[in-house]
This record gives sequence, C-alpha cells and structure tokens, in this order.
Amino acid sequence: MSTLKLETNWEEVKEKLKEANPYLSDEDLDYEPGEEQALLEHLAKKMERSVDHIKGWIESVSYNEGKAS
Repeated sequence: MSTLKLETNWEEVKEKLKEANPYLSDEDLDYEPGEEQALLEHLAKKMERSVDHIKGWIESVSYNEGKAS
C-alpha cells in the first residue's frame, strides 16, 4: 500500500495536477485519506504510467511552488 506524502493540502495539489493535465477530471482526482492506493491505481491506468511514477509525480507537485510539470 502506498501512502502519499504531501507538503500542501490536497485541493491545492489537485488544481496543479489539473493545470498540467486538463484531461484529468475532479472525479479522477477524488481522494479520501486512507484511499491512496485506489487513487494511484486509477491515475496509473488512465495515464498509462506505473503507480510508482504517479506517486512520485503527485508528491513532486506537492513540494513545488507554482505550476505542475
């Protein structure tokens, strides 16, 4: 099971993710504490990336100021 380590709140991270990837919807980024694995698996499938890649990407967005890359 993966646990996300976020530096900022989820709403701020979610907005940065949507800026970087406009095809991600609010439903795609629906997150409840304790349900990290479901979120990561959903995004990994949608974005055709590994769960580890998605986890690293979300955490890096959380730590960076400004726009997600």
